[in-house]
Amino acid sequence: MRGVREPGRLVIGLALLLTGCNSDKPEPAVVDLPAAGYRLTVTRLATHPFLARFRLILHIERPSGCPATVELFPDTGYVGRRNLYHHPSGSLLVLGQYDARVIESEACVIRLVEFRSLEPGATFLGSFDVDHEKRWRYLPASARAERPFDIR
Repeated sequence: MRGVREPGRLVIGLALLLTGCNSDKPEPAVVDLPAAGYRLTVTRLATHPFLARFRLILHIERPSGCPATVELFPDTGYVGRRNLYHHPSGSLLVLGQYDARVIESEACVIRLVEFRSLEPGATFLGSFDVDHEKRWRYLPASARAERPFDIR
């Protein structure tokens, strides 16, 4: 009788193990910003089957083309959120816990900048983050309030 239950436990254990694994499929989170003239995508790719470790890739594109892609600082354990801001100068800012990127309004260029060089006055648009169901997506400011970073 004991031998009959063992395969069942094995199947249940395997199912639990597989549900705890990170998928190796890319998870894109997309936002269209017609006023700024861009579509932004931050794609999350698992780099470890069990731990919360992910590569993050930012891709921008205008309707007329002009694509640019850059790899962001990786998510090495629940630091993948990226806040998105619109600056009065017209540029966009993608801000993470450990990196800041400026998207030039006219040039289709993504620049890495120092936090201390960031000018105040930007408007929070939303976040690239996991939702309450742990799915990677873009959450507009209307769906979730700004969660600032402790940048020192």
